Formats: sequence, C-alpha cells, structure tokens
Amino acid sequence: MNLLNIDYEKYKLENGLEVILHHNSSLPLVAVNLWYRVGSSNEKKGKTGIAHLFEHMMFQGSKNVPKEIHFRYIQEAGGTLNGSTSFDRTNYYEKLPSNYLDLALWLESDRMGFLLPALTQEKLTNQIGVVSNERLERYDNQPYGLAWEILVSNLYPEGHPYSWPTIGFMNDIKSYTLDDVSGFFIKYYSPSNATLVIAGNFERENIKDRISKYFNDIPASKENTDNNENRLITPDVKLEKNIFIERFENVQLERVYFAWHTEKAYGPNDNSLDVLSDILTGSKSSRLTKHMVYDTEMAQDVSAFQFSGKYDGHFMIIATAKPGISLSKLREEIFKEIENLSKNGVTKKELSKSKNMIKSSFINSMQNLDVIADHLNNYNFYLNEPNSFNFDLKRYKEVTNESIKSVVNMFITNNRYIELQIRPVDKKPNG
Repeated sequence: MNLLNIDYEKYKLENGLEVILHHNSSLPLVAVNLWYRVGSSNEKKGKTGIAHLFEHMMFQGSKNVPKEIHFRYIQEAGGTLNGSTSFDRTNYYEKLPSNYLDLALWLESDRMGFLLPALTQEKLTNQIGVVSNERLERYDNQPYGLAWEILVSNLYPEGHPYSWPTIGFMNDIKSYTLDDVSGFFIKYYSPSNATLVIAGNFERENIKDRISKYFNDIPASKENTDNNENRLITPDVKLEKNIFIERFENVQLERVYFAWHTEKAYGPNDNSLDVLSDILTGSKSSRLTKHMVYDTEMAQDVSAFQFSGKYDGHFMIIATAKPGISLSKLREEIFKEIENLSKNGVTKKELSKSKNMIKSSFINSMQNLDVIADHLNNYNFYLNEPNSFNFDLKRYKEVTNESIKSVVNMFITNNRYIELQIRPVDKKPNG
C-alpha cells in the first residue's frame, strides 16, 4: 500500500544530529518534529522529574528568543506546537505553513544551541512552581491520581528506569538548582542525542543547506548520554509474588487496578497484547465493557491497555464499581473472562473487527502530517527504521486466536500481578 510506504532520506550532520526528511507536496504545510533521546528513565533516585521539568524550561526563551515568544511566533504564523515527555524520550514539534519553515528551524536551533545564556534562577523557580502545581492538580489532589505512581513503583524494582512517574516526586521537583538543569541540558540536549524530522512541502533542492545553516555549528556534548546501558536492567523483570494494595482516598466510587509484566515496545507479543486490550474494552461491544458496563451495569467503566517501552512493558485492567457493587465482584468477573480467553480464545468476528478497527484508525491518522512526522521519529527510535509503517500495521494482521490465547496464558494467567484497590475514606475500618 503506497500510503504506508513512506519515502524518506536519513543522514547526519557533522555534530551528530540525525536528520530524517520526508517530502510531501499534497498540502502547503511542514511538520518539524525533534526527539531528544532522554526521558524520565535517564533519571535516578532523588533526581526524578527533571526530564519533564526541562521540557517546560525549553519554552522559557533562549539567547535570541525571549520568554514565551516561541509560542507567539509559531501561532502568529498560523502554526501549532507543543512538547511531551515519556519514560524514554522528550519531543518538541511544530506544524506550520511551509513558507515559515525557517522560523521553526531557527527557534529549535536557538534553544538547542543557546538555551543556557538565557537560563535564570527566576525562570527556574517559576517553572518549578508550575510543575509542582501540575503534580498537585493531576496527581496528589486528583481522585485516583496516585494510582499510576503506586503501580509502577511496585511493578518495577527500585532503581529500574520505569519505577517512578515521569512527572517525578514533589521533593525532587522542588530541589532542582540552576547547576542541576544546566548539567542536564549539557549532557542530554546535544545534537548528537537528537533526531530532527522534517515532513511536508519543503524545497528539496536547498533543504539540507537550510538545516546546516541553523544546526551544524552547535557543538556535540562530550558526555555519554546512554547511561541506562550501564545500569543493571534485567531483560525479564518479574514479580516474585502477587501484591495486594488497598488505599482509602477522597473518592466517590471504588476502583480496582490490575497490572502484569508483559512485553517491550514492538516485541514479538506486543501486537497480540494490543489486540487483547481492544477485545476486552476497546468498544461498547467488547467483552468486559459489554458485560460489566452495559449488560449487568456493575461497573461505571472498565478499560484495558498494553504499555510498551524501551526497557519493559505491562498490561493493565482498570474497573470502577457502580454504587453497591463490591470490588471482589468486579475482580471475579474480570478473572472469569481472562480464564475464558485462556481456554477458548476469541471468535473470528471479534478478531476481524479488532484488526479492522486498528487498521482504520492507523490509516486515518496518516492524514495528519504531524502524526507522520512523529511516527518517523518513533520508528527510528525503537526500530532504527523510520519507514516501518507497513511493518507496524502488518504485525496486527498476523495476530491469531492462538497468539491471543498464548499471551493470556504467558503474561496473565501464569504470571504474578499487582492488585490495587482504591476505596472511599468512609469505607475505612475504624473510621
């Protein structure tokens, strides 16, 4: 399928910056997508949250770009922009009219090469406050907001790169100094630790000269950025026993979480686990959703998903009980369905529907230039092949009833798990 066979060119500048070019003249737009190979997994105990904090700092101005002007310039040009941080990487992206490509290149190069001269204690203090408030609003003071943090800290052993949340712990966030963030920038925000994707309607004949003009003179860091390779990261993280955690919080409805260790990103079973999650809760007619939310009305909601990262992955099922329904009842129904799947698998109709929905969603997303650009960076990062669109879609086509049964038995039925129950404070024994 030509739509999924993306023509690209990949090369490196003298300073190590990796560049991926994809020309597409169908719209007068261009997407600039920059991935730095650093995320919360590059942090360590006592220094969590700095990757996410630094994402904020990157929008606070650089040597030639005053604070907040990056956003203003792109938006006034009719473009959109943002950034995000994950366990494995941090990315920054713009989509704007093609004739403003040089603006985006200049803005990204100025903060890659000249952020430190504009870094001040006032800006750092301000963003520490912003991130601390974000942590309070989205995690500490949010109903069920600490669930992810609790699950990963119990699922992964202490010191594992995924054993803390990307946003970091509050005490760590508040502790950062100018020396900390400067050192982080020097080590990780190097052209040799980044990949720049440009996708869209650019002028082929001079694009490389334009990229060199803005980025080639930025020096590469001399520090080793791949510090995770020197850590003891076991290839197969396992729980020694089932872990049960009960918490009483200021919530209205009881909720239960289950988590199992599974597969890394693009591993051989990653696709079947994705399809399994869709068959369980991907639509109104999926197994758990139909039975628990609509037919019996025992659950307010139920969801399942496979998380896959560079170093490990896990499968989660989450269900919120309707008033008067016990979590033990939800647990019983969830494990009954898991047992059913492990023995009998799925129907041809279910499998076909799930595959078609994944294929349709994937192809529809390809209408967005910024999605294509991000996929090119994603595939390059995890697979070292930017044009992996057909590979990605084909692996879902290869999912079978037997592979679904296999992952259920391998990772869930015969695997240790974490069960986290969150219940209202008034249900707590002795007050």
